[in-house]
Amino acid sequence: MRRRIPRTTLHRSLFRRGTAAAALVLTAGLLSPLSTAAAADEPVPATDYCEGQCADILPPGANGSATLAEILGNKLFGTQPAHADDQIGPYDALSSGYPSLTDDTLTNFFNDSSFGVPDDQVGSVTRPRDDVTITRDKKNGVPHVKGSTRYGTEFGAGYAAGQDRLWLIDLFRHIGRGELTSFAGGALANQGLEQEFWPQAPYTEEDLEKQVAFIKKSGGARGEQAMADAQAYIDGLNAYRVKSKNGRYFPGEYVLTGKIDAITNIGEIQPFKVTDMIALASVVGGLFGNGGGGEVDAALSLLAAQQKYGVEKGTEVWESFRGRNDPEAVTTVHDGTSFPYGTKPAKARGQALPDQGSVDREPLVYDRTGSAATESTKSVAKDPVKAPKRLKPLQGMYDDGVLPADLFTDSASKKGMSNALLVSGKHTASGNPVAVFGPQTGYFAPQLLMMQELQGPGISARGVSFAGVGMYIQLGRGQDYAWSATSAGQDITDTYAVPLCEPDGSAPTKQSTSYLYRGTCTPMEKLEKKNAWKPTVADSTAAGSYRMQVLRTQYGIVTHRATVDGKPVAYTSLRSTYRHEADSIIGFQMLNDPSYVTDAASFQKAAQHISYAFNWFYADSRDIAYYNSGANPVRAADVDMSLPVRAERAYEWQDFDPAENTAAYTPPAQHPHSVDQDYYISWNNKQAKDFTAANFSLGAVHRGDLLDGRVKKLTEEGGVTRASLTQAMEEAAVTDLRGEQVLPEILKVIRSKPVDDPQLAKAVQQLEAWRKAGAQRNQTSAGSKTYAHPDAVRIMDAWWPRLVEAEFKPGLGDDLYQALTGQLSIDEAPSAGHGPTGSHAGSAFQYGWWGYADKDLRSVLGQPVQGKLGAQYCGAGDLSACRDALLASLATAAAEPATEVYPGDDLCKAGDQWCADTINHRALGGITHRTMQWQNRPTYQQVVEFPAHR
Repeated sequence: MRRRIPRTTLHRSLFRRGTAAAALVLTAGLLSPLSTAAAADEPVPATDYCEGQCADILPPGANGSATLAEILGNKLFGTQPAHADDQIGPYDALSSGYPSLTDDTLTNFFNDSSFGVPDDQVGSVTRPRDDVTITRDKKNGVPHVKGSTRYGTEFGAGYAAGQDRLWLIDLFRHIGRGELTSFAGGALANQGLEQEFWPQAPYTEEDLEKQVAFIKKSGGARGEQAMADAQAYIDGLNAYRVKSKNGRYFPGEYVLTGKIDAITNIGEIQPFKVTDMIALASVVGGLFGNGGGGEVDAALSLLAAQQKYGVEKGTEVWESFRGRNDPEAVTTVHDGTSFPYGTKPAKARGQALPDQGSVDREPLVYDRTGSAATESTKSVAKDPVKAPKRLKPLQGMYDDGVLPADLFTDSASKKGMSNALLVSGKHTASGNPVAVFGPQTGYFAPQLLMMQELQGPGISARGVSFAGVGMYIQLGRGQDYAWSATSAGQDITDTYAVPLCEPDGSAPTKQSTSYLYRGTCTPMEKLEKKNAWKPTVADSTAAGSYRMQVLRTQYGIVTHRATVDGKPVAYTSLRSTYRHEADSIIGFQMLNDPSYVTDAASFQKAAQHISYAFNWFYADSRDIAYYNSGANPVRAADVDMSLPVRAERAYEWQDFDPAENTAAYTPPAQHPHSVDQDYYISWNNKQAKDFTAANFSLGAVHRGDLLDGRVKKLTEEGGVTRASLTQAMEEAAVTDLRGEQVLPEILKVIRSKPVDDPQLAKAVQQLEAWRKAGAQRNQTSAGSKTYAHPDAVRIMDAWWPRLVEAEFKPGLGDDLYQALTGQLSIDEAPSAGHGPTGSHAGSAFQYGWWGYADKDLRSVLGQPVQGKLGAQYCGAGDLSACRDALLASLATAAAEPATEVYPGDDLCKAGDQWCADTINHRALGGITHRTMQWQNRPTYQQVVEFPAHR
């Protein structure tokens, strides 16, 4: 069954990056500000049913703002602003302390997340209005906002956001608007980042205003309230903006980027408006809540397979790597319940594969001047300004950009993060459910997320929100329940082949800028963004400018040009959440409303209002629950969502209305969901049986296996506690997926005959010892900065890319191997440069060829394999030849010195293995922090066990 669902009843989620959806929340409030509310009676204190058994953590610290003096102090003396880094220590310590963890010692590694602040723990109290107080605790400086009116509560939330994240919010609103270089400087990485992001969510100011109006029109009373809340939040943010500027305690980055003169105080922090928040929401959604897309590149890899093997065999081989529904993939719903979505049709209709060699990417950048005149990916001209002597230590701090250039590359379907572990009360020591969960959003300074507690009329929650969209808690806990999310990444983005035409009826070319829309030759809409910059103290990039341009059609944004059956087309990308970046605000409002969420069923209903692709998890004293959110479009019958489709009415989404980009969406019953399964795990893995993977990554070996095996064992043994579930999470967090899940099969192949070569025998013994010890990448003890099996880890890091190439490239051939590795990267080790912060990113082992290698090796060994690859590749299926190939690649890897495996960077010397793996908080402002031991775990994390319920 299908139904037309109002936009405000859709589903979204975060993390990449639940999280993304959260950002949308704030965009909803686009209304004019409510009249200032008068002071009211003190609100009734919220009852906390967790009774001290809820905890959380978010490094580096609650305070993400620093004055110019504090930035200088950090640079010259290593001093930290208060509460800027006080959560790094306990977060870092868990990697060494988890083996002896007990429920009583959890607070050594997590904060008590009870409601309120005890009188003897009050650090400060701010009253920006008569109807709200912001109380910060001594230990961590977290803002606890309590309002006696709704407006006051939200005003306080915005004011606290200004206190903690003003610069970050300003930075990200400019990213969302495609104006990063004009705001922060023309560094090459800044250019790259805005060029990656803006084409994914290009809007005019009118477009942003229409999104506000849509929420008001479609959201009913909750939509009206959400917009009022958003405006109050913006009012509070602007109040702090003005006060900090006048008081000269605004973030120092405004001086360093030339916005304000440090001596005269001349300059301005531009006022915030609700449309900024919609732009900001699109950034969060783009990082963590999207899914699908990339159908043109998928088509090219399919054509490469067909060219090598022929159409029939090539398609079979390609489908085996595509792994839409791998029967060996770990799933969150593991009781066998089927949720069909995006199933490959027996005979696809409307497919629009490009002609060989005809695909060109759509140009983006035009009219380059100055330092942007010559397109480069390696260097850009510098022209340092003459900085005052006292600012010299800070000169050039943004020369490498404020964020990595590839932050948004390949969409959220390639950057999904976060994990969750939940166990039903039937299997716990207390009889109450236990949950350990959180978003894995990368490591930044300041953090993208912001901790807060909000208590006011209709709002009662504590947790985190994305900075700048924090009208509501997006991940956290209520009075008697907690919730979290992981990026789901299901396919909500499709590619259409739009026939090109000329208005005068002449023959079109690939460069034509008009297209056939339902029989009419229609001009494409041109959207532009002109950016210019000049050098500042922070960014020495010489003055320059350029113009970004995208073409928009009724079927989305033009991404490529090609021919299909000899006729010119434009390929367009259509995302179901485009033009609806903030619709999810309604869902978040519900999650914060104690009168709405009262049990697992009402939680699932709230999550249904989130349109981004997230996996949502819930725990209270009685139940655990799961719901997959997302605006999943109902596609036309027999359309293959994994490949481009013709832009004709017969192949459009059901009930598609391009004016507001709405359609029919799959009903909640068809979304993966569950209540009180024995346990749930999620680490951006496959949701359920028959729920088609949006990309190539959900196969036989996935990092979700690291959680699933451990939690399954705990559940079977019974008596699960908060400590034991946290131990399972942390043990997985310091384990090498390749060493635990694939190395056993590799060693079986190698040990099929004696290893005679002494050096190879030594390497094999080292790998075996490491695997037997748990295949960990963890310090031998806190502060040792060395691994127990450093040579084995080095060998594995050097060997894996060589092993995959030796196993697969001879059989696939150069072209197909290159095409498939373009669809799924070979490896994602902790020391590699990947993820939202590049190297030192923490998150690892999400995307790689581990499942392919595992299936192929088991096939060569004669072991059972479900969902086999289309051929045997290692040694062409011969065990002896396979063994020879593996040993030859091992010999090369074992001989590679640590200085080459770990070449060093700004943080680490060449050859320093432990340092190469460490986590670094990528500085978005002027404050930097120490590195941490590698852990593959959520950035913000909760540990909860509710003993009581309303």
